[in-house]
Amino acid sequence: MATSEKNDAPIDSAKQEELLEKFDKSSALRTFTDIKVRYFVFVLAIVYSLFHLYITYNPMPELLQRSAHVSIGLCLIFLLYPAGKNSSRSSTSWLDWLLFLGSAASMSYLFVEYQNIMTTRGGIPNSTDIFFSMITVLLVFESARRIMGWGLPLLALIFLAYPFISSFEFMPDRLLTRPFDLGDIFGQMYLKTEGVFSSAIGASVTFIFLFILFGAFLAKSGMGQLFNDLALALAGHKQGGPAKVAVISSGFMGSINGTAVANVVGTGAFTIPLMKKVGYDKNFAGAVEASASVGGQILPPIMGASAFIMAETTGVSYGTIALAAVLPALLYYLGVIAQVHFRAGRDNLKGIPKESLPIVKDVLKERGHLLLPIIGLVVLLFNNIPVSYAAFYTIILTIIVSSLRKSTRMSIRDVFDALADGARQSLAVMSACALVGIIIGVVSLTSFGSVLTSAIMSVGAGSLFLTLFFTMLASMLLGMGLPSIPAYIITATMAAPALANFDIPILVAHMFVFYFGLFANITPPVALASFAGAGIAGGDPMKTGFQSLKLALAGFIVPFMFVYNPAMLMLETTDALISSKEFPLPSLWVIFSVTVTAIIGIIALSAAVEGYFKSHLNPLMRIILAAGAFMLIVPETLTDVLGVAIVGLVAFWNIMQSNKQQVHKA
Repeated sequence: MATSEKNDAPIDSAKQEELLEKFDKSSALRTFTDIKVRYFVFVLAIVYSLFHLYITYNPMPELLQRSAHVSIGLCLIFLLYPAGKNSSRSSTSWLDWLLFLGSAASMSYLFVEYQNIMTTRGGIPNSTDIFFSMITVLLVFESARRIMGWGLPLLALIFLAYPFISSFEFMPDRLLTRPFDLGDIFGQMYLKTEGVFSSAIGASVTFIFLFILFGAFLAKSGMGQLFNDLALALAGHKQGGPAKVAVISSGFMGSINGTAVANVVGTGAFTIPLMKKVGYDKNFAGAVEASASVGGQILPPIMGASAFIMAETTGVSYGTIALAAVLPALLYYLGVIAQVHFRAGRDNLKGIPKESLPIVKDVLKERGHLLLPIIGLVVLLFNNIPVSYAAFYTIILTIIVSSLRKSTRMSIRDVFDALADGARQSLAVMSACALVGIIIGVVSLTSFGSVLTSAIMSVGAGSLFLTLFFTMLASMLLGMGLPSIPAYIITATMAAPALANFDIPILVAHMFVFYFGLFANITPPVALASFAGAGIAGGDPMKTGFQSLKLALAGFIVPFMFVYNPAMLMLETTDALISSKEFPLPSLWVIFSVTVTAIIGIIALSAAVEGYFKSHLNPLMRIILAAGAFMLIVPETLTDVLGVAIVGLVAFWNIMQSNKQQVHKA
């Protein structure tokens, strides 16, 4: 495929910013011309970060801690984000300052009245409580609209409307509830830890913020450059090398930053032009970056901080979750890399000349020490150090380790910038978690969750497969256009309980909905990560979205595999352990057999999808190979034996065909 040199050049920073703002509203920040306002916001962001570091060792009462987290975050949002397209991008309006004051008042009122609310009134709201609750809910809605668009606010608005009308006669019997008054609804939202200040915000304040801050410090130290250079050194010279570089570097970065669109734009600005330069189709190049970036959030050890939310939600230890996530994540990336490899073979796409690439030894010598904080984090977490403490220690470790070499050393200004950047990057997640809290509050107040569970079960008609299928659809619908963390929290609250009726272990159920809530980011029609990749590559957004789906095919199959065979998650599940929070490891033979058959199955499926193994596959061979791949995916001994036989025969036949072609050419 011929491309102009201009189109193959790396994307400059201005273009990156433009694309980020187009596909990720949380990147559309103001740039203040008034230096006083600029420094005020900068200092407030630093204070916000320091507050979270302080409460790690000096926690406050839950309600106050969560209120401060939300209110200061809201203050920053109303100063940093314009109200609309026609609003000033360089100054704040009187309305922004009014909303800023309202956000500060929301926190101040709870701090002043906390003892009266908890003791004198026993959590029963008076008229002033209800007023401040309504103000806070409105501020949360407006902040979310500014920072992430209308999708999640509209969903939350529908949920908030439900308790107002749930006792009306026109409601279906299944949705009928007792009447709720303003005190019931808004007391739930503001005075308890089940509404705006729910467990979602609890997770945000306790450790999500700290891991976002950790990522900001890693970025300042040059971690992104390390991942790019290391991926280039390892895979750049291979067949279709630039695409493999994109998969490896985006996977590493995605695990840390947990933001699919930002990851697509950040790493894709470098990798997509390289892919186009060696001959990859522009839609395919954008799709590779999108599927790799989204997959980073299922990749241990950090999983975009979702592993820690899952631990908090399920009560399963972080170590168990991280171990369980390893094989499915590697299978996902194997599927992407295999398709990239076979596409390169099919189209005869070469890698980058080895002499123009960095050397692994040199890369590790210059920046390899930056891996130490990540290694330290894993060691701390597997030694059962509390998550918030581990995050705090690794932030300090990052500053110390970065100083070992001049090229990565952080100045005082870099430290302050990292503190401010971390605060700004946390705002989208904070706002989404606060809005998700409203949904959680309504579900808790009205028992709507059990209604949805019952509906999924009814549609599933008692069939595990059908229930899994409809749970998958519900998870993808609920996750559309959302960051991974709020997407998981919503799907865990709304969809995961439907699987409990089939005695599926809690970790398996949560991992299942997490996968599909996440893949909504590359699933048309709302495939923000794919659209961002198309924007960089100059491709068609919908075509890029469907290419992303094809590349991520393993990610849609693997969750069904581990539901039917939890050994893939390194879980030994017996009837006695279905409701347990700790699981012993299966035998080594079980792990080995599951791993080998899954790997062969994923590679075979990738070859069938691309129509190439060692040489081109005709349509009949592709169908036979796909059938063999699916047999390997089904966790039965007979299907495994048949699958290995079919895949082996097709592979042997294709290799012989390839050898004949080589002889013919010679």
